[in-house]
Amino acid sequence: MPSDNKPKTGIEVAGRKLKVGNLDKIFYQATGFTKGQMLDYYIRIAPLLLPHLTNRPLTMKRYPHGAQGKFFYQKECPSPRPGWIKTIPVWSGSNNRHVNFCNAADLPTLVWAANLAALELHTSLSLAPAVHQPSLLVFDLDPGPPATIFDCAQIGLLLKDYFDKHQLQSFPKTSGSKGLQVYVPLNTPVDYDSTKKFARILATRFQEKYPDKVVANMKKHLRTGKVFIDWSQNDEHKTTVCVYSLRAKDRPSVSTPVTWQEVAGAVEHGNPDLLTFEAEQVLERTSLLGDLFSPVLTLEQKLPAIQ
Repeated sequence: MPSDNKPKTGIEVAGRKLKVGNLDKIFYQATGFTKGQMLDYYIRIAPLLLPHLTNRPLTMKRYPHGAQGKFFYQKECPSPRPGWIKTIPVWSGSNNRHVNFCNAADLPTLVWAANLAALELHTSLSLAPAVHQPSLLVFDLDPGPPATIFDCAQIGLLLKDYFDKHQLQSFPKTSGSKGLQVYVPLNTPVDYDSTKKFARILATRFQEKYPDKVVANMKKHLRTGKVFIDWSQNDEHKTTVCVYSLRAKDRPSVSTPVTWQEVAGAVEHGNPDLLTFEAEQVLERTSLLGDLFSPVLTLEQKLPAIQ
């Protein structure tokens, strides 16, 4: 494996000078996908990705030795760092200090982070400076084996039906791993207590209505063959994988926005592979479809009343 001490290459990105290294290091053994290809993907997807990163506290999941190697989460923006990188201070009660998260608001910052082997990008549901106010509601659908993303798609469609009946638009994306995520943009004043309570009650109701298919309890032994609706992600101190982020799997899969028609098609054909996308496929999709997730950034909606 190439040494991390090899000479770095100087590049200029949007007027900023950066040094990148180990571009030939294999990051995905199954496909030979390199660190250089990872940087290339993030540069090419940046026009669609950056609006979803901008002003959201970023937690980097770093894989110095590739997707199958050891990793670590990094909330505090690494130091030393270029002076032009912006940060977002968020108070941490457990640490009794502010944690200064990176704000990946531009292409140079994104490339700098990717060069640090930040393979996965995980973001808050809040936008700075209103870090205590979620702009999104999210349901993370996680299949308990032998359930698959196919089962998640079925439950996702049921969630869509619920929101449709309450005149709310919802947007699906793959987790890039084994699950599906359903986002409901809010972009109106609300707090985490409200969104988390709403998500918990709705998940519990789904568990009661579909006991053979859904579980709302986090205990893993209860998830076998069912879809866990993870409502707990609606928390000020948690993050969710960002749309268009690579995932550390065997192949360079991506958390990919999809249409509800695609979700229904995967269910109709019984083919979970219809909801699996790798980096090059995502670049091809976005060149044709644009950013399917763009409404999440601006659409204003309010939580329905739930008793």
